[in-house]
Amino acid sequence: MLDISKLKYAVFDWDNTLADTKPHLIETISIVLKEYNLPGWDIVKRRRDPRLSFRDNFVHIFGPDLAAEAYERYVGLYQNGKDSSLITFPGVKSVLDNLYGHGVRLFIMTNKDRRLFDLELPLLFDPRLFTRTVAGHEAPRDKPSPEQVYFLLEGLLKPGEITPENVWIIGDSPQDSSCALAAGARPVRIGRPIWDDDAGIDNRVVWFRDFMDFAAALKAG
Repeated sequence: MLDISKLKYAVFDWDNTLADTKPHLIETISIVLKEYNLPGWDIVKRRRDPRLSFRDNFVHIFGPDLAAEAYERYVGLYQNGKDSSLITFPGVKSVLDNLYGHGVRLFIMTNKDRRLFDLELPLLFDPRLFTRTVAGHEAPRDKPSPEQVYFLLEGLLKPGEITPENVWIIGDSPQDSSCALAAGARPVRIGRPIWDDDAGIDNRVVWFRDFMDFAAALKAG
């Protein structure tokens, strides 16, 4: 049972958590991989460093000489291909409404490029619902580093004041959970990660199959 009586801040990931962006991400990176004569997504994604964000893994995928160029090509294709077909997941609205109704302040913490995130956020939610948002390369280091959490909550909580009771970090990936644990927050995992790299879930992580299950647990609590 989840107790939200002491919860102050709920921090959500974006890709594959609040927004079903996985199809568009894979479609776009697949085009770029083909243009650079590289193998497909299922093969190339094994080259990634799990300690780095999607953006910062371009150096491992395309090499140091082509990483920046390939990333900008990805951004351009992603921007041009995005439209109002973006959807969220069943149960997300119920979770957000429940937390907001209990006075919990909502945040988004994503490694996604701000140029792409700002395009997508208003397609699904009123941006005013969220107290703050932080995107990739805005904090000193991105998730899974706890520095992104400290940057997001600056002026609200000092690093030593973050506890599993007052801050939850909700996301789909091991990086989200590792970030939460490193910062002292409660990691809440929803579903399975976009990278399909989940070897196992730490017993300190609260895991739900989907947002419908998460919403039911909140109501029960």
